[in-house]
Amino acid sequence: MTRHLHGILALLLVTLVWGTTFPAMKDLTGHFSAVWIILVRFALAALLLSPFLWRAKLADVKSGAILGGLLFFCFVFQVEGLALTSSNRNAFICGLNVLVVPLLGVLAGRLPERRIVLALIMSIAGLAALCWDGGAWGLGDSLALMSALCFGVYIKVMEVRTRSATRLLSVTAAQIGIVALCAMVWLLAREVPADAAERGARIGGVVSAIGQHVWNFAYLGVIATAAIISLQTWGQSRTTANEAAVVYAFEPAAAAFFGYFWLGEAMTARGWLGGLLLISGMIVSQWNSERRPAAALAPE
Repeated sequence: MTRHLHGILALLLVTLVWGTTFPAMKDLTGHFSAVWIILVRFALAALLLSPFLWRAKLADVKSGAILGGLLFFCFVFQVEGLALTSSNRNAFICGLNVLVVPLLGVLAGRLPERRIVLALIMSIAGLAALCWDGGAWGLGDSLALMSALCFGVYIKVMEVRTRSATRLLSVTAAQIGIVALCAMVWLLAREVPADAAERGARIGGVVSAIGQHVWNFAYLGVIATAAIISLQTWGQSRTTANEAAVVYAFEPAAAAFFGYFWLGEAMTARGWLGGLLLISGMIVSQWNSERRPAAALAPE
């Protein structure tokens, strides 16, 4: 096989693994708060990627810190939304983040390209079909949309920061470590009781529960975050940005597929039509885009 085909296959594997993270995290929301899930997942990944921080440039660490702060809120909204809606619906709505970047240009006073207008029409029609299939729009959907907006802003900031990066994996390691740190601070400030005895009992209960779901957390932290980012970086170095965008657009479909086998979530023909319209809108919005991030380093 050629170098180019190796890259395409690597990105297909990345997309499939990303698709599994939605049902995997949905499964955990019945036992843990969103921030506990984020902390354990990203602490594991940060530990594995920490060697890339050895002799990292200060500018790369600073970029990672900024991106990590944004990424933390992306995941807070995403996982909180997962607790209130199905994993496949959450994945399709979160996938709308690819439309946020060109829409930011519209807010800055630039007229949208025709492909963006077409992508918006397709995406709105897709959302309507998806909601018609799975019930009225709810809080979980709003949180997923907030996650998509945050991811869009994150991608725009990443585009600027990665252009000047010395080592992309150093930036990635720094941002994943910051996500874990933000989650820890959030827990101490909002979810861990002030009383010592109560705090010890609460943390002990969570640690015990983590032990019961250790393989799920290990998969999310080791495979779906640390390992898959390395594969993604390798794959994108062998493909074009447009090819990567098209491959990544199928992540929500992968999430719906694994959601069915993992959690028993099903979609009707109308729901699949909505999903197809959303995926098509994502592809149209990215095709022939002149400016794209140097690397999409956000784990899903």
